[in-house]
Amino acid sequence: MCGIAGYFSLDKNTDRAQMLGVADAMQKTIAHRGPDGHGVWQDPELPLILAHRRLAIIDLSKDGHQPMQSQSGRFVISFNGEVYNYLEIKKKLQEAGLDFKTKTDTEVLLTAIETWGFEKALSKVNGMFAFALWDKETQQLRFARDRFGKKPLYIGWAGQNLVFASELKAFHAHPAFKKEVNRSSLALYMQYGYVCAPHSIFSNVWQFLPGSCLTLEVQTLRSGTNLSDYFQKYWDLPSVVRDRGIGSFALRDAYEQFETLLEKAVSQRMISDVPLGAFLSGGIDSSAIVALMQKNAPAPIKTFSIGFQEAHYNEAEKAKAIAAHLGTQHEEFYVSAQDAMNVVPSLAAMYDEPFADSSQIPTHLISKLARQKVTVALTGDGGDEILGGYERHTHIPALWSKMSWAPQFIRQPIGIAAQFIPQSLYDKMNSKTPHFGRKMHRALKLMTLKDQQEIYEHLLAAWPNPEQVVTGSTLPDIPLKQRVGWSKNLSFAEEMMMSDCISYRSDDVMVKADRASMAVGLELRAPLMDYELAEFCWELPLNMKIKGTTGKLLLRHLLKQYVPQNLTHGPKQHFGLPLDEWLNGPLKGWANDMLSVEQLKKQNYLDAELVSKAWQVYQSGKRDKVSAKAIWTALMFQSWSQRWL
Repeated sequence: MCGIAGYFSLDKNTDRAQMLGVADAMQKTIAHRGPDGHGVWQDPELPLILAHRRLAIIDLSKDGHQPMQSQSGRFVISFNGEVYNYLEIKKKLQEAGLDFKTKTDTEVLLTAIETWGFEKALSKVNGMFAFALWDKETQQLRFARDRFGKKPLYIGWAGQNLVFASELKAFHAHPAFKKEVNRSSLALYMQYGYVCAPHSIFSNVWQFLPGSCLTLEVQTLRSGTNLSDYFQKYWDLPSVVRDRGIGSFALRDAYEQFETLLEKAVSQRMISDVPLGAFLSGGIDSSAIVALMQKNAPAPIKTFSIGFQEAHYNEAEKAKAIAAHLGTQHEEFYVSAQDAMNVVPSLAAMYDEPFADSSQIPTHLISKLARQKVTVALTGDGGDEILGGYERHTHIPALWSKMSWAPQFIRQPIGIAAQFIPQSLYDKMNSKTPHFGRKMHRALKLMTLKDQQEIYEHLLAAWPNPEQVVTGSTLPDIPLKQRVGWSKNLSFAEEMMMSDCISYRSDDVMVKADRASMAVGLELRAPLMDYELAEFCWELPLNMKIKGTTGKLLLRHLLKQYVPQNLTHGPKQHFGLPLDEWLNGPLKGWANDMLSVEQLKKQNYLDAELVSKAWQVYQSGKRDKVSAKAIWTALMFQSWSQRWL
């Protein structure tokens, strides 16, 4: 795990010494991603420079230094990530008569590219990565990001300079970079709480899409070109699902194949030359990963969990019991409101693009806890999106099927009228069901919506009217809304799962995990995001993943072999903050300052009257009108703009 940066100047007379100084400044901004070393490589003939920060995981010797040149000298790479199947690839290359000077996966990747070619090598690599590759022979600058977007990669323009890096903060170190906010991207952020690739918060800067690559002929580059127009997909999940279709599996065979693939993914991700552990939340996903890790480990593995005093958010007790059953070395940390507030001031620097998933705070705190003992941690990320783990996958389709028979012009007025009944009154009608009033209002809101896609967007929305919230904005097109290549046979649940895989997982879950962990130099690995495992799961019929309102059947079946069901039984809990309690308590004063009309007008991006009024409505207790997510999204942008603009 590392960080990369670099740039190419279109001005061939650019001073090379100055380039070295700029590249050095860029790599220093991402030093947290690689505290074990750094390097800069400069082309002797062209104004091109690659920089690198190293977090040593495989081959801790100086042989792992980057940027790294291939043995022939043709290729130079700055590589961030891990190639999990590098030993398999290395064996094939050795059988073809090739030898290696180091034990690194970086050299294996370079040799594979030189031997098989760029595209074929990418098709064979299983890992999480983002890299920049210079081909001296063809004078092509090439980039690639892993299939699921675990590792970040940005590219854009700073005047006459093509700039690229793992994080946007490196762009700020280039003297020609202009911090011009893209209002359309900001509208995307206000809608979802994150910026969707290929867009970024700044104009003339783009995020690589998951599973995409880019080849640039440096001699023909033109400043200001929209580089996202030239992204090419070397792997595309909707196409894979469409082309493969649903297979025919006996249930027993499906269970066995799933366990075999997951166990292989776990074993590959346990290869490390540094201390390794795992996050254990108490949920099904992380518990299954820890169980397989312990099965394959010669000694007790180290596990870490976060707890809250608020019972609805606390899974620490479950995690502790599971750790005791599996025999791990377990540590836990209970988060207080003060602990959260101590992190809040650093979020804008940590997430150098606006980001508003509140679980960013506990994720950072558990990363900080784990980093005291390990350098690598396995997580349960990625299971929900391929196995049907979110309530929107398990509950919403059944609810929609009961109301969608009626045309919208009939449903809508009924849904609107019924929402005038206060949540508290619904609670009195059904006191046995927790939060019944809130659930009723959510269901009634669904009645007013047009179709399945509108429902999905509503479920994810922080602000449903982003173009009104962000002055002078228009929502841009995003891959989430481009469904031309999707299979026509997907159910409503599968459509939402696919949508989550395309955007929510990479643009939210992976951004959260990467920045929160890399801020303390911790590498996270997610076996459930193995692409071969994901492809297999998408070949299975939905009833092998979801039954009734219960999801993740494959994981549940696997886990009961290792952990008693009473330890994992219970509703899914959210790994987030008790925002409602904290925004109306210890964080209220800070929020008041950030969302005042005066402060909003000063920054001049959000509609000051609209946002300030929403904050007042929220404080009045009308949570069905304005959500904590909406408020947190506005707060995180305000905090970000203060730090970076």
